[in-house]
Amino acid sequence: MHLTAGQGGRLERETMIPIQDDPGRVRRSVPWVTLLLIAANAVVFAYELSLGPSLQAFIQAYGAIPRQITTGQPLVSAAPSPVYITLITSMFIHAGFLHIGGNMLFLWIFGDNVEDSLGHPVYLGFYLFCGIVAGLVQVAVSPLSTIPAIGASGAIAGVLASYLLLFPRAVVRTLLLIGPFITFSRLSALLMIGVWILFQVVSGVVELAGSGSGDGVAFWAHVGGFAAGLSATALWRLASHYQTGEPSS
Repeated sequence: MHLTAGQGGRLERETMIPIQDDPGRVRRSVPWVTLLLIAANAVVFAYELSLGPSLQAFIQAYGAIPRQITTGQPLVSAAPSPVYITLITSMFIHAGFLHIGGNMLFLWIFGDNVEDSLGHPVYLGFYLFCGIVAGLVQVAVSPLSTIPAIGASGAIAGVLASYLLLFPRAVVRTLLLIGPFITFSRLSALLMIGVWILFQVVSGVVELAGSGSGDGVAFWAHVGGFAAGLSATALWRLASHYQTGEPSS
């Protein structure tokens, strides 16, 4: 997620840009939920671009403001009722082209195969669940903040966690930006996603210690979404093994 008070600093994932994944098996169905989520985010972003000077008011109304969530009271008159709805609406709002472009790229690369494994209805519920948990974790970290958090990153962090559990041996074709050098490489999903979540945790700890500005990035929302994705996918796998009578591993 992104905190609108910041300028949206350069994220580490911009140095590792996924191009294509190889999960080790062929996708069995059309990822229509992932496609619809991408389309919904694009439509909302196009609407944001049309707002001009009114954009900030829109973000204040539909972004997830921690103080608003903890008190249950709207801070602006245009906020939806109940204000907890903003935990969902905030997932579809983005702060700029780089913000939405990075999020939708990661959602497309990793979301289609997660959707294929979980099934369409379960995947949609899973995505929203991870996003809501991500928002609540950000609220818990800064309960009195009046800065709206926006973006799909928390939900997508859950998708990344699920991908790791479901496809631990997957390989991702990646564009690497190392200083002035640009190269293509094939990285294990475990390495790529592992480095990403480690960066979130370290950055979040540094921010809590007061040693960093965060550059407008809600690191703890990412950590919360990732933890939600791990937990939900692990429970789903256990339930699936139980229903089919297969031993869990």
